[in-house]
Amino acid sequence: MSDYVFTLSSGVEVPVVITTRRGLRNITLRPKTRPKREIHISKPWLVSNAAAIKFLLSKQKWVDGIFLKSPDKIQLKSGQYIEFLGRRVKLVHDETMRSNRMDDATGVLTIGGATDMFERRVRDFIKSEFLRELKVMVRTAPREFWPQRIAIRDTTTRWGSCSTTGTMSFSWRLAFAPKEVMRYVVMHELAHTRHMDHSPEFWATVRELYGFGVERAKRWLTQNGGQLHQYF
Repeated sequence: MSDYVFTLSSGVEVPVVITTRRGLRNITLRPKTRPKREIHISKPWLVSNAAAIKFLLSKQKWVDGIFLKSPDKIQLKSGQYIEFLGRRVKLVHDETMRSNRMDDATGVLTIGGATDMFERRVRDFIKSEFLRELKVMVRTAPREFWPQRIAIRDTTTRWGSCSTTGTMSFSWRLAFAPKEVMRYVVMHELAHTRHMDHSPEFWATVRELYGFGVERAKRWLTQNGGQLHQYF
């Protein structure tokens, strides 16, 4: 049960839960976006709730930014349209089918199985399509940039990463971004095989791999990345 309600700049109200902890020296804030939106405040024993709320209000811009990047979830249903990997697809549920079927001619994705598995099966289909597209996109770069292994993740703070072991990981939620934006992240990570930093030489390699429009794609992701978390 929440103690207070915090109002975002958008007008949305988020419950606030305050916890007093012995031994704590400073007030700490922990905005949570999943499984439900809440703001948790931990405060020292001698700090009043009013002081804790005042501290929270002083962080309005920071808190707004966190919730802006994690929009309310949209529940998917049969008959709904969804856009991924550059195409607009109509979702249809047919519980008599055991598997899924994508009709590229009509743009209809028919999902089989039980109703309670509908969203999960849509998600799994998109993830498999994303991985397929990802591998094709990687191979458009010169071979010396190819990773040893490709993995997909569901991260909230990073769209991609490149390890020193040769593994590249990508957030499958890039499937909901324009293809040129997805390609920017791919080329960004491929460039790290040559430069494990963000030096001028690194960015020159990104531009070399991507070509014209790299700054536009980068800017789109910065401004709209939160939208990629609206499903599931």
